[in-house]
Amino acid sequence: MSKIEPSWDYYRTFLKVLKEGSLSAAARELGLTQPTVGRHVDAMEEMLGFPLFTRSPQGLLPTDAARALQPYAEALAATSAALLRAASGQQDTVSGTVRISASEVIGIEVLPPILAELHVQYPDLTIELSASDAIEDILRQEADIAVRMAVPSQYALVALHIGAVPLGFHAHRRYLDRRGTPATLADLSRHSLIGYDRETAAIRAIIARTPGLPDVRFALKADSNLAQLAAIRAGFGIGICQNALAARDPDILPVLADGFVMKLETWLVMHENLKAAPRCRVVFDALAKGLRTYIRPPEIMAAQ
Repeated sequence: MSKIEPSWDYYRTFLKVLKEGSLSAAARELGLTQPTVGRHVDAMEEMLGFPLFTRSPQGLLPTDAARALQPYAEALAATSAALLRAASGQQDTVSGTVRISASEVIGIEVLPPILAELHVQYPDLTIELSASDAIEDILRQEADIAVRMAVPSQYALVALHIGAVPLGFHAHRRYLDRRGTPATLADLSRHSLIGYDRETAAIRAIIARTPGLPDVRFALKADSNLAQLAAIRAGFGIGICQNALAARDPDILPVLADGFVMKLETWLVMHENLKAAPRCRVVFDALAKGLRTYIRPPEIMAAQ
């Protein structure tokens, strides 16, 4: 291995080639020429003293050594992005970039109106929204603020418990008019159900908390919660979704509301080093206020 440390540009190129699987695709993503990307890879391999990719009909395949280096290069990329976000906010006014991580459903269905109101108040803020069910690591600075549907387990985080998001079975009025409304959990076995494709730890927890659920066959399986929600809205069948989302459409009706109760505990987290940064503080506070209103809308609170 060479004593000369590879340039950060080489690590960035290395990650793009890993992701894209070819020099040409990585070059397009980086705004570089293909020969430049090739030189970066060659130089990094020479400095490290071993090959990173092998050529195949499917493109460039990473070696075991490249896979071993990948998490460290990703950590460098996350730190570089966090540095740029922090530098963007070093002013007296609330400005700069804040990266938010949230699940698909929360990021696409819930956060946009909250962020729109925030943008009116702070037009100099730039928001990066990562809407994915893959959890981004706050400690590794992959995001500044995250909406989590589980109790945070890491130290060095500012964590605020927002409340519990209620979920339930729902179906479109068209489906219930066509197939009828189940009266008991056992009746679900005679209906078209929308569910998961792979059983995750969260899904196993749902099953454990609802022992009365019958052993059913899903008529539609999807890993994406957004796809399941879209199928409910299309009238495909009965599925589980957040009650507040269903309530937005008068044609989406609750099913077995008294027989199935599930809640997702919701937390807002950020790294404790960011709590004094004005750009992060205002976004954190706006998300807390907006999410609490989403979980417990004013009309429900007034009725209690």
